[in-house]
Amino acid sequence: MKQLISSFLLFSLLLFSQCGGSKKATKVSTHLKHGVTFIQSKTLSNVINIAEKEGKLVFIDFYATWCVPCKMMDKDVFPDKDIGLFFNENFINYKVDGEKGNGQNLAALYDVKAYPTLVWVDKRGRVMARTEGGTYHTELMKLAESALKNAEM
Repeated sequence: MKQLISSFLLFSLLLFSQCGGSKKATKVSTHLKHGVTFIQSKTLSNVINIAEKEGKLVFIDFYATWCVPCKMMDKDVFPDKDIGLFFNENFINYKVDGEKGNGQNLAALYDVKAYPTLVWVDKRGRVMARTEGGTYHTELMKLAESALKNAEM
C-alpha cells in the first residue's frame, strides 16, 4: 500500500510541476482542431511582424518533447474551446521547442530554465507576462489577461 501511495505522489509531482528530468522523446502536436492555434515559423521576428500587423501580442509556449507537463497542457489546456477563442482573438500563438534549432537561441534570450515556460511579448519582444511550469485553465487566463493589461500601460 505504501508503494502505491508513493507511486501516486511521484506521478502527481511530475504532473503538476515543471520539467527538468529525464528526456524521453515524443511528438508534440502543434496544430489543434479546436482550441489554441499555433503558427509555425522558424523565427520569432516573423511572428512578431504578424502580431504587429494584427495589433496583437505574441504568446510563446516553450516546450521540450520529453516534458510531461507540456504534454498535459497540449492534451488538456490548449484544445479547450474557450481558451482557444480567447487566445486566437488576442494573441499570435507560437510553440517553440527550446532544445532544437532556433528554439535554443530564443530559450536563451528569454532565460528559459524549465519546461514549459509560457511568455507573452509585445511587438518589441518585451515580456508582458511569464510563468514556468504546467499552467491550467484559470491561471492561464489570468496570466493572459495580465499580459494584455501590461501592454496597455
